[in-house]
Amino acid sequence: MYNNNTSSTKSTKSFGSGKKKKKQYGNKSNSFRNKSSNRPQQRGGGFKKSTLDPNLLVRKATEEVIVEYESKRTIKDLPIDINLIECLVAKGFSKPTQIQDQTLEYLLDGHDVLGIAQTGSGKTAAFLVPIIQELLQNPQKSYALVVVPTRELASQIQDEFISMSKGLNLYSECFIGGTNINTDIKKLRRSQHIIIGTPGRLLDLIGKKLIDLRKFNTLVLDEFDRMLDMGFIHDMKKIIGGMENRKHSLLFSATLDKTQQSLIDNILSDYKTVKCSNGETTCDHIDQDIIHVGGGDKFKMLCDMLYEKEEFSKVLVFEETKHKVKRLCQKLEKIDITADQIHGNKSQNARQNALNKFKKGKIQVLVATDVAARGIDVSDVTHVINYQIPLTMDSYIHRIGRTGRAGKRGKAFTFVD
Repeated sequence: MYNNNTSSTKSTKSFGSGKKKKKQYGNKSNSFRNKSSNRPQQRGGGFKKSTLDPNLLVRKATEEVIVEYESKRTIKDLPIDINLIECLVAKGFSKPTQIQDQTLEYLLDGHDVLGIAQTGSGKTAAFLVPIIQELLQNPQKSYALVVVPTRELASQIQDEFISMSKGLNLYSECFIGGTNINTDIKKLRRSQHIIIGTPGRLLDLIGKKLIDLRKFNTLVLDEFDRMLDMGFIHDMKKIIGGMENRKHSLLFSATLDKTQQSLIDNILSDYKTVKCSNGETTCDHIDQDIIHVGGGDKFKMLCDMLYEKEEFSKVLVFEETKHKVKRLCQKLEKIDITADQIHGNKSQNARQNALNKFKKGKIQVLVATDVAARGIDVSDVTHVINYQIPLTMDSYIHRIGRTGRAGKRGKAFTFVD
């Protein structure tokens, strides 16, 4: 999300024009090879419970005036193709955000990059703009592979690429679960410059020999902290291991798990780290509080909040499991609170329809599992409510990051038993 203003840069190197580093993933001693691939347990019926201290979830938004980052250059000053600049200006971009401004030259010079920035800070454009720039200078089929943890994030990146490259004769495709794989097979008959997808569907297509990982030289892991956790390690080992000609790797996320450092070092070579936030703490512009349930009726407490419709006009409620999401949504609908749901058992069309209704304000509440915590870009979410305390602080950070976007103040509440 390149933002709003000036200064110029002399660099003319293109994305990927730096030192070529042929990498065979898995040769280092700290590779995924010896890591467990078991998926983490979910809460419910004897499953893992949160160990978060509720006191950490109480925080007032910073009262003092926050000095927003302002680039010294406008979009028109960036060292990129004039046609790309025109596309960005047409989208309404005027100045690069901090993560975009501080990673651009590194990426244009071909450095591997580890980028950490808060949700809503423009990370998607930070890696797409240099990719488009390289493709304009040196069009290559199957150039970049972008891997993300959720279908919604993949679709969002696909939409951003299409809008940023409009009229530039560059093509991408998005491959995600919940869609017809035969349709995906037809899409692959056309040559694409970049492919965006979730691990499961990508591996399906790789297994059918419809995607050749050796053809890609650039890898992007968006929300890399999630991609490197126990739920995705096995899949990522297969994907990264198959990219024998990988020369450039980009990792972006809002949070940084220090226990993943050896995995990061294994993927990246001679990389540059850009931190626009420390990757550990929650957003300062979001009011955060807890609601003690005690022996009270939690559902009634939620409804009492939602009945304040003027204030709670666009609310994202998180539950821990698919079945609990479905049950809570049905209970809300029975008392005439407009609601819909997103979780792993819903078809992709149903998930997209629910999201579109929420974006357009046709429903007051979207109830979701953590699939909605990453990559869902909905403006003006008034509140995020955790119906149960999240399992991890990283999950909490990504959830509440759905409110208070684009510099606005947000509000987040967590029910505590």
